[in-house]
Amino acid sequence: MHTVAILVLDNVVPFDMATPFQMFGWTRLPDGRRPYRVRLCAESPEVPTEGFALRIDRGLDGLTDADTIVVPGCDDTGPLSPRVLAALRQAAQAGTRIASVCVGAFALAEAGLLDGLRATTHWMATDELARRFPRVEVQPDVLYVDNGQILTSAGAAAGLDMCLHMIRRDLGSAVAAHTARMAVVPLEREGGQAQFIVHEHPPVPRGSALEPLLEWIEDHLSRDITLAEMAESAGMSERTLSRRFREQTGTTPLQWLLRARVRRAQYLLENSDHPIERIARQAGFGSPTAFRERFRRVVGTTPHAYRSAFQGRTPVGAGQRPEKGVDPRGPNGLGKGLVNTGEASPSVTVG
Repeated sequence: MHTVAILVLDNVVPFDMATPFQMFGWTRLPDGRRPYRVRLCAESPEVPTEGFALRIDRGLDGLTDADTIVVPGCDDTGPLSPRVLAALRQAAQAGTRIASVCVGAFALAEAGLLDGLRATTHWMATDELARRFPRVEVQPDVLYVDNGQILTSAGAAAGLDMCLHMIRRDLGSAVAAHTARMAVVPLEREGGQAQFIVHEHPPVPRGSALEPLLEWIEDHLSRDITLAEMAESAGMSERTLSRRFREQTGTTPLQWLLRARVRRAQYLLENSDHPIERIARQAGFGSPTAFRERFRRVVGTTPHAYRSAFQGRTPVGAGQRPEKGVDPRGPNGLGKGLVNTGEASPSVTVG
C-alpha cells in the first residue's frame, strides 16, 4: 500500500490539507481495495490554525516511510523549524515524491527542493516566491508543475488537479476518473485551459436531445464526419445544431468532435501497442501528420512522448477485473484523456 503523509504546518489552510486527505482517501482499485494509506504528520501534537486547533497523532517520524509527502499551504510562509527542513531534505534524498498545495511551495523552496526547477504557487504569491528564492523558475500561469519527484500546485482548486494527476500516474485513468466522480470534481475547466488531468465530456443535461447524437459521433469517430451529417443525424438544421451545442456544452459540434478524437487517441496510446499511423486512422484523423499536429496542439506533447509517460507505469492492481458497473475505458468506451502543455516530464499545466 502506498503511504501518503500530509505535513501539517502551523496555521495550515484547512482546505489545502483536506484536499489530498480526501482525494487519496477516496481512491479505490477496481476490486474495491484502498491503494493509499493517508496520514497526517506534524512537528507538534497540536497545530494552531485560524478558528480551531488540530490534534495530530503522528510526528515528523511519519514522513520517514512515506511514499508521497504533501505539504499544504499555510497562512504564514515565514521560516520553518530546522527539524521540518531536515525532514523534508531527508525525504527528498531518499527519493520520496514530494508535492505542495498552494503556498506550501514556500516550504519546499526553503528546504532547497525547488532549486533549479520549475514551480508554481498561488498567483498572489508568485512574485514573492520568485523574489525570496531566485534559484526557482517560478511559473505564474499554470495549475501545477510536475518535475517527476517534486510537484507544486497553484491555488486551492489546483491541488485537486494535481492529486488527480498523481493518482493517474500511479494507477491509471479509470481509477483516477472514479476518484474524480467520487469527489464530484468538475473535470474540465472553462476557457480552453489545457490540463494534465482526467477529462470528461463537457456536461450535457440528462435527457438532452443531443445525447443520441453524441453517442452517434462516438460510434463513428474513425471516419470523416461533417457538420451536415451531424445535423442530419440529430434531425436539426446545421444552424440549430450549432446553437444547441453552444447552449448545452459551451462549445461547437466540430470542437466536440476534435476533442473526442483526441480522447480516443489518448486511450489507444495508453492501452494499446498500435503504431501511430493506425491510431490516427482509428481516431478519425486524416493522416498521421494531421494527428500529430492536432494532438500536440491540444495535449501539448507528442503522441510518442504521451505514450512513454503513461504506458510505462505498472498500475497497482493491474490485471484485476473492474468492479461491477465500472468501465475501465470510461463512459461510452472512450476512455479518459489527459491534456497537458509541457513535455511528458517535466510537465506544466496551464490554468
